[in-house]
Amino acid sequence: VPVYLFQTTVPTPFIPFTVLQKRAAAGVMVTASHNPKWDNGYKVYWGNGAQILSPHDKNIQGAILENLEPQDGAFDVPDPNHELLSNPWEEINSKYFTKLPIYNEKKMNSSLQCSVVYTAMHGVGCPYVVQSWAAAGFDPKKLVIVEEQKDPDPEFSTVDFPNPEEGASALDLSFQKADSCGAKYILANDPDADRLGVAQKQNNAWKILNGNEIGALLGWWLLKCFKAKSPDYPLNKVHLLASTVSSKILNTIAKKEGVNFTETLTGFKHMGNQSDKLLKADDAVLFAYEEAIGFMCGTEVLDKDGVSAVAVIGELIAYLETKKMDLTDQLKNIYKNYGYHFTLNSYYLCYDPAVTDMIFERIRHFSSGSEEASYPSSVCGGKYKVVGVRDLTTGYDDTKADKKATLPVSKSSHMITFWLDNGVVITLRTSGTEPKIKYYTEFCAPPENDDWKAVETELAEIVKQVVQELFQPDLNKLTPKPL
Repeated sequence: VPVYLFQTTVPTPFIPFTVLQKRAAAGVMVTASHNPKWDNGYKVYWGNGAQILSPHDKNIQGAILENLEPQDGAFDVPDPNHELLSNPWEEINSKYFTKLPIYNEKKMNSSLQCSVVYTAMHGVGCPYVVQSWAAAGFDPKKLVIVEEQKDPDPEFSTVDFPNPEEGASALDLSFQKADSCGAKYILANDPDADRLGVAQKQNNAWKILNGNEIGALLGWWLLKCFKAKSPDYPLNKVHLLASTVSSKILNTIAKKEGVNFTETLTGFKHMGNQSDKLLKADDAVLFAYEEAIGFMCGTEVLDKDGVSAVAVIGELIAYLETKKMDLTDQLKNIYKNYGYHFTLNSYYLCYDPAVTDMIFERIRHFSSGSEEASYPSSVCGGKYKVVGVRDLTTGYDDTKADKKATLPVSKSSHMITFWLDNGVVITLRTSGTEPKIKYYTEFCAPPENDDWKAVETELAEIVKQVVQELFQPDLNKLTPKPL
């Protein structure tokens, strides 16, 4: 079996890209992604360039369990001159940067005035982001690197958690560098460079954009650019995607602009495979995202890609600069046009799976205490009625006529969504890779509701009470997300 083996560190997006370019049967990336230094793992892609789904995952697991004793020579380093082994780096590295989703005129990008600080978070991203920046036509001097974090370091020596999603605690050195050089923006990859964090300086303070805010900006931008470049393309064949725990802002934009929106289960394995199906139907997929700062811009990589996302957000920054605007200005314009979508997401740590199961079983039998499902009919002491419940662990969905969920069901994890009578959506779920119980909440206000502060206040109060009512963090000894 011919094997393409990279002989140096590469970003995770290079693997699905290579699978498609080389028409490989599968791809494997050894990475712990954004997890702490003591973790390790790997990602597997199928021949369509997307992460594996069932039954492939179960079949691989079965093969592992049947071969627990390593074969002779399994740990020997292969001969680099073996006839079945080749290094695709030069070809792939060259091709990848010719296929970035670039829309601006090079002159616009080369005229970017503001500086941008970039951190690789002790990972592999730096040399590739530098190339991505240059390929889009930006002045290399405008990309200022956090030197202490630019090289791969398995100890992650300057951060406790090498994940831009953790916020300020992961970006201390980036803030210092940006303040010292006068940069307006910070762009941060996670160690395997498939995620992208963004921060903007405003009013002498740093605002860290969350994944939903970045997703709204990128989705709006890529749709705008596509419509300008392909004005005759039928909009009913254009698609935006997001995971079910992400903001509904893309759905709102899609409805108003006449394109399609598809919601999938959490994780890019679902969005990648759904995108593959749409492409095979000759449709156009512009963008997919999940709130955990994962963004798929275009379809050259059917997975989240923090390297191409740097070029795309850079183009948006350059475009807005010509309008004397910045990212948060444009975010406000999006909300004015499509309605304010305010999200509050966080998690608790729970190291005992039995306690996690008990919390969710209590929610499923909240009203009766019997074996028959009886979810909460109201929250916040009865102030808000629950008008819809979807449980993707059991397959129950009372928003459907037959009470059956249309999204795939997984009994191996917990995920319950509640719709309230004031327009708030709440999803509670467990993490597939970490000991976390997560909550995702969103208030989708109509465009005519311009009292955004009231929207934020109301959602914050709902979250505070719902967490206490359903998670019972003190009783269950849950640890809140570190500040």
